[in-house]
Amino acid sequence: MRKELQRLREVMRENKLDVYLIPTGDFHGSEYLHDYFKTRAYVSGFTGSAGTLVVTTHDACLWTDGRYFLQAAMELEGTGIELMKDKEPGVPTIKEYLSDIFAEGTLMAFDGRVVPCSAGREYAELAAEKGGMVNPDLDLVGEIWADRPALKGKAIWEYPLSSAGLPYETKIAQVRELMAKAQADYHLITTLDDNAWLYNLRGSDVERTPVFFSYTLITPKETILYIFDDACPAEIIPEGVKVKKYFGKKNRLTIMDDLAAIPSGKSILVNPDTASFAMIAEIPDDVTLIETDCIPSSRLKACKNPIEIQATKEAHIGDGVAMVNFIHWLKKEIKSRQVGEFTIGAPVEDPMTEIGASDYLEEQRKRLPGFINLSFDTIAGYMEHGAIVHYGASPESNARLYPEGLFLVDSGGQYLTGTTDITRTIALGPLTQRMKECYTVVLQGHLDLAMAKFDDTTTGKDLHEITIAPLDAYGISYNHGTGHGVGHTLCVHEGPNRINSVSEEHIIPGMITSDEPGYYPEGEFGVRIENEILCVPVASRETLSPTEAEKNEGIKYAFEMLTCCPYERDAILPEMLTEEEREYLNSYHQWVYEKLNPLLDSEVSAWLQGVCQPL
Repeated sequence: MRKELQRLREVMRENKLDVYLIPTGDFHGSEYLHDYFKTRAYVSGFTGSAGTLVVTTHDACLWTDGRYFLQAAMELEGTGIELMKDKEPGVPTIKEYLSDIFAEGTLMAFDGRVVPCSAGREYAELAAEKGGMVNPDLDLVGEIWADRPALKGKAIWEYPLSSAGLPYETKIAQVRELMAKAQADYHLITTLDDNAWLYNLRGSDVERTPVFFSYTLITPKETILYIFDDACPAEIIPEGVKVKKYFGKKNRLTIMDDLAAIPSGKSILVNPDTASFAMIAEIPDDVTLIETDCIPSSRLKACKNPIEIQATKEAHIGDGVAMVNFIHWLKKEIKSRQVGEFTIGAPVEDPMTEIGASDYLEEQRKRLPGFINLSFDTIAGYMEHGAIVHYGASPESNARLYPEGLFLVDSGGQYLTGTTDITRTIALGPLTQRMKECYTVVLQGHLDLAMAKFDDTTTGKDLHEITIAPLDAYGISYNHGTGHGVGHTLCVHEGPNRINSVSEEHIIPGMITSDEPGYYPEGEFGVRIENEILCVPVASRETLSPTEAEKNEGIKYAFEMLTCCPYERDAILPEMLTEEEREYLNSYHQWVYEKLNPLLDSEVSAWLQGVCQPL
């Protein structure tokens, strides 16, 4: 059993607690966290980016989603914590689990500053139904984490209008217009990327994501920005914005006092899924809460303006150069580093490894103009490691690469011109027939989504069904979403646009979404193919032939590829593709070659020309 778990139970007993809950979260509803907020990882040892730990006096259970089942199983081994595979048959939800253990007098606690309001309400209501109680004001992990990283703000910098497209004044006017439509007097913005977008500012308070710790409160007369002292030069704060300290006395969040002071009879627009339980509790009872799961800035941010779109296209061309240089180098190096006849386990003087390969790719991105950072830690999994959806190579797990099989590399960069997210599954040498078939079927799903044409009634769920159809027909599937929104020099994952089995969100022009089906046979290999795609209006009827016009009757939208990198030619079985899929793939490869060829040296260019030849 982990000593951190034992120590937590000790302080639970001191506080007479029956249940303690630790989510994955921070004060802002973020997905990616500053080290200060990695309390769940500290107690459990599970390092994935999603999960909730529930600890009782005798049991401990951790819920996470399908991306992390394999990783969590390995990291939780021997910890005394049971893995709960979220949404799998027979696995209770957190609410169902708590319902079973709650009884008269049961006392549960959590840190309400990091629990979303919507979730905190559910826990409190459930406890009340069962005769139990909830204490939302206990940060027990803070009591036992002796060397907890410090929480402080780093320097904030101005994001160029040449990439942002719209000034703050235009954005705040748009937000206030939507507030008026919602009949909201006040508006609380807790999410870091929304604040960064609104003010055209960026930072580095969260690793791999250029955001800064901040809150915004829009009142009838002013806009208040709450940030750490001295984090931002006064001259880059937009005119008219009032700045207050992030923390007040005794490390209390300053915005909580201002929320508590909202006058009676007023209304405030909030997102209960990102605003914390503790924060919403500060709002007086006689202030009307107007709740939405997508606040104005989030929806405006998701639809990129023309300047943002042009900038991100530039980012993807540069990123394509880095990827092509990497793939060419990797294939060449794998062969050259072998000694004598290839044999699994044979000694080599300088073996290539997962970490070595991902480090080289990072160096390629660092050479690009406007590079800021990676957009997330590179996922580089060879063979069976590729079946771990969000695998992270460590010195202990770092696998040697051999001139055979599949190597899955999911990576991306943050640039002044945009954010990239790309996955390529690379053939390092001979593949089995099954590997090729699986790769080709995943590619079919990927291409079918990219080719989709749809209208404004189409949901993310509808697009997901298009993507998984070829996989269903072949008898394989994957346990993660098909697509997520991508920020603009912001979070690599953003909403509201999502493509998955439950999304009712409509994909509309300006939204950038990932296209990433996959297949992961445990203990064997992984396949994922991911591009970023931009929703655009379809060509006008005047530009279509009569046959095309009839075929596209009622259709409004289509996707345009942003990611610029060839697929793995050695893994494709052309005979499995439909004629339409093959034509689309050939057209995409021609575009890739035309865009990247002028930017490559002669050796890489010749290689790229070969892999981009029509199938």
